[in-house]
Amino acid sequence: MAEDSGLEKPDTGALSPEQQEKLRQFKIKTRIANEMYMRAHPEVEILLSDFLRDVFLNKPTNISEFAADHFNDPDLPRKIQAKVKDSGSMKI
Repeated sequence: MAEDSGLEKPDTGALSPEQQEKLRQFKIKTRIANEMYMRAHPEVEILLSDFLRDVFLNKPTNISEFAADHFNDPDLPRKIQAKVKDSGSMKI
């Protein structure tokens, strides 16, 4: 079935055990660094979730144009800061 989908099966022998372990450690460190960044910048999650909510509500036919309009809103920074402030006051 892999041939029908255009995808190849994973080559489990492509990396040596040492390379596999280095890759695993890299993935762990990257995930931790990303999590730390997201915790330090709650506005990123708010920006993304607001954008996705608007996409699902509006279902635009031209997503590129919709995204450009969304992120070029001159009032966006104020809206995001207000939501960051509100979300911070709601934490226990």
